[in-house]
Order: sequence, then structure tokens, then C-alpha cells
Amino acid sequence: MSAIFDFTSMLTVVLLFICTMAFLRPRISWISAHRTGFEGIPWKLARIGERASPAVAVGCIAMAVYILFIV
Repeated sequence: MSAIFDFTSMLTVVLLFICTMAFLRPRISWISAHRTGFEGIPWKLARIGERASPAVAVGCIAMAVYILFIV
């Protein structure tokens, strides 16, 4: 099943994108260059990862526990 149609997989992919963009933003200049439109999605994900890092961390831990022990 595709990650688009399964909520758990989609949530995992979104959390991974948020964490990846927050990690790569200081290292790659093009992430901060485009802030609007489709090209602004990496910048927005990086901002979510920076500003809401405790919530993202709790989400990652909860998803890891769910995947390891429940699924």
C-alpha cells in the first residue's frame, strides 16, 4: 500500500521530512532561498522542525514505539 493512503505511513514520512529538512537547512543554502510556492515546502518543513522541535521529537518517539511494538 502506498504511503499516501495509509495514515501511519504518511505520518512517518512527514515526520522524516520534517527532521531531514531541519537537519539539512544549515548545510544547504537552497532550502532558505525559496519561501513561497511548491519550492517553499522544504523551508516550511525546516521551520516546523526548528520551532516545534519538542513536539516533533515526541511525535518521532511515539511513532517509533508504535512501529516497533504495535505494528
